Amino acid sequence: MTVAKDIMKPGARWIHKDETVADAARLMAELDVGSLIVSDENERMCGIVTDRDVVVKCIARDKSPADTPVKELCEATPRWVDANADIEIVLDEMETHRIKRVPVIENSQLVGMISEADLARHLDDNQLGEFMTAVYGRP
Repeated sequence: MTVAKDIMKPGARWIHKDETVADAARLMAELDVGSLIVSDENERMCGIVTDRDVVVKCIARDKSPADTPVKELCEATPRWVDANADIEIVLDEMETHRIKRVPVIENSQLVGMISEADLARHLDDNQLGEFMTAVYGRP
């Protein structure tokens, strides 16, 4: 049985909601990732910020990345999966909510992230096609 921790990219990182978009962009570049989990003062997930968010919600709107806190780019608390969740549960969560990446939690700690690239490496063609159809509305 394949579970979330088998396919996730380990080492996902938090960024505090009051840190700037510029800080987030630097951290994404340093880690070579396209997203970061946003935490509140209690180190609880309160959002996710992506490289696309940086461009579309900050730069394209003429906001200053150095002055804009990442919390302004977050829309909602992200969905997440347990590290021991079966891959079918992971797929159901991502497909149902039409999300392209999902944080992985183990013992109340962030341990990784599953992205489309991770799914592409671990799913068969039929599973991948179903995921693409559910999330994008096309195969």
